[in-house]
Amino acid sequence: MKTTTVIGTGAIGTSVALALTRRGVSVHLEDVDRAAARTAQAMGAGSLDPPDQQVDLAVLAVPPAQVGSVLARVQESRMARAYVDVASVKKVPHDDVRAMRADPTSYIGSHPLAGTERSGPLAARADLFEGRPWVLTPSEATGQEVLNRALELVALCDGMPVVMDAGVHDHAVALVSHAPHLVSSLLAARLEHATEESVRLAGQGVADVTRIAAGDARLWGDILRSNASAVADVLDAFATGLGRAIGALRAVSDADADPAKRRGAQEDLEDLLREGNRGCARIARKPGTWRTELATVSVAISDKPGALAELFTSIGEIGVNIEDVRIEHAQDQTRGLVELVVQKDSAAELSRWLGAGGTWAVSG
Repeated sequence: MKTTTVIGTGAIGTSVALALTRRGVSVHLEDVDRAAARTAQAMGAGSLDPPDQQVDLAVLAVPPAQVGSVLARVQESRMARAYVDVASVKKVPHDDVRAMRADPTSYIGSHPLAGTERSGPLAARADLFEGRPWVLTPSEATGQEVLNRALELVALCDGMPVVMDAGVHDHAVALVSHAPHLVSSLLAARLEHATEESVRLAGQGVADVTRIAAGDARLWGDILRSNASAVADVLDAFATGLGRAIGALRAVSDADADPAKRRGAQEDLEDLLREGNRGCARIARKPGTWRTELATVSVAISDKPGALAELFTSIGEIGVNIEDVRIEHAQDQTRGLVELVVQKDSAAELSRWLGAGGTWAVSG
C-alpha cells in the first residue's frame, strides 16, 4: 500500500493516519471540520492536498450512521481502489451500503478495538492499535483484493485481525464496550449532584469505573443508537442481576428479617461477587496475556520523590517482568499503594523478595 485517504480526523482516523505515515504510506486527509483536519496535518498525520490520482485505500473514519452516504459519495468519484470503515458498529453500515446502492464489492467493514475517552485529533497516537484486536466484517460481495487491502492496513497499524460476521460483532461489542460505557455513565451521573464531602472521598476504584464516562456524548449517542437493540439485550440481563443485588442488600439490612433469610441473602451477594470474579478472570489485562495467567502483588511505598523508580529498578534486578501497574495515593498523601501485575509463577517470589527487603510493605 502506497497511498491512502483518511476521511475523518478524530482520534481514530488521525491515529490510523499517523500509523500509516510512520510506515511510509502517503496519507491524504479529509474532514468537514477543517480545524480538526489542519490539526491532524500539523501533527504529521498527512496532507490536506487532494490526491492527484486514485489511492490504494480510503479509510472512512466517520460515525456509523454516515458510512453508507460517505461511501456512496467517494465511490462515485472513484477516490480509491478499496474502501474500509472503522466505525464501532457494523450491521448498520452494512445495511446502509445496500440502501445507498453503493458498490459492496470494493468495501469492507472493520472496527479497531482501541480508543480513548478523549476525542479529536489531539487524542490520537500512532501506536494506538499495537497488539489490539481489529475486527474485519466482509460481506459475501467483498472482493478478495479488498480483504487483502484491509489485512494490510491492520498489519501496518500493528493490529491483530479478527474476521467476524457483522451481527455477531455488534452483539459482542454491546457486551464488552457499548453497555459498559452506558453503565459507567449512569454511575458517573450519580456524582453530579453529590455533596462535596462525598466526592472528596473518591478514590481509584470509582475513577476506574467512571473513566470512560468522559467520552464524547454526541459520538456515543450515535454509537448507542446504531446498536440499540443489542445494547438493550445486555442491559436487560444486567438489570436482572441488579435487581437480584438490590433484593439481597435489602434483606441483609433488615434487622427484623428471619436470620436464615439474612444468611441466604448474604450468600447470594457473595455468589454475585464470585460470578464477577470469574468474569473478570476472562478479560485480558495486556494484549496477548490473559488475566488467569496473572497475579497482583500490592506494595505500600512512601510518597517521596524517586520511590517508585527505586521500586521498579529493584524488581528489574531480580528479573521479574511487570505486566501492568496501578498506583493509588493514600488520603494523607504521604504514601501510596502500588498494585503490580505479574505472571502467576513470579508472584510468590516477588512477595517474598519485597518482604525480605524491609524497604516496602507487601499487602495481602
